[in-house]
Amino acid sequence: MKKTPRRPRTPLFEVRHSPIHGYGVFAARRIRKGAVVIEYLGDRVSHAQADERYKDKDPNDNHTFLFTVDARTVIDAGVDGNEARYINHACDPNCESTTVNKRVFIQAIRTIQPGEELSYDYQIQRDSDDAPNIDEIYACRCGAEDCRGTMLVGAKKTRKLVHRAPIRAAGAHGAARQRAPRRSGIAQRPQRRSR
Repeated sequence: MKKTPRRPRTPLFEVRHSPIHGYGVFAARRIRKGAVVIEYLGDRVSHAQADERYKDKDPNDNHTFLFTVDARTVIDAGVDGNEARYINHACDPNCESTTVNKRVFIQAIRTIQPGEELSYDYQIQRDSDDAPNIDEIYACRCGAEDCRGTMLVGAKKTRKLVHRAPIRAAGAHGAARQRAPRRSGIAQRPQRRSR
C-alpha cells in the first residue's frame, strides 16, 4: 500500500512586532489549554554572573532576557536563547511559566487562537532597595481590563511583627528560610509548591 505524504504542519507560533512591547510571540495555529508551547532556553549562569554581565546596564531600562530558575541559577536568553525570550508580560495572560527539573517551560493556561499574542505574568519580585520609580521602570503595557500597571508582584507592604510562642517538637530544628534571589533586572517568579 502506498503511503500518502503528510503535509508539513504549520509552526505553532511566530515572532513579530507586538503592540505590547518590541517583539512578541503569536500563535500561528490553535494552541490547546495545557500544551507546552516552548522551553525558555539560554546560557545558565549564577546570579552573581548575571549581575556582573549587566552591571553597566541603565537602571531605568527594564528590558531583560533573564529568568530566575532558583536561588542559584538564572537563564540568560540573551546568550544562546530562543523565541521564548520574546513572550511579553501580561496581567491577564494566556500562558504561565512552570519549572520542572530546573528547566523552565511556557505552557498554555487556556486555548489560544491563531493570531493571538502569547503572554505570561513575569511576577518580578520587589526588593527592599528598589528605586522610588521602580513601578515606572517596570510599567505594564498589556492593556488588560484588570491590569495592575506593573510587571512587579504586589505592592510594597510593611511587615508587622507578631509575637508567638515558640513551637517545640521533638527533633525540630526550625525551617531554614529561603532567601529570595536578587532581581538586578532578572525576571523572577515565586516558588511554586507542585503541579
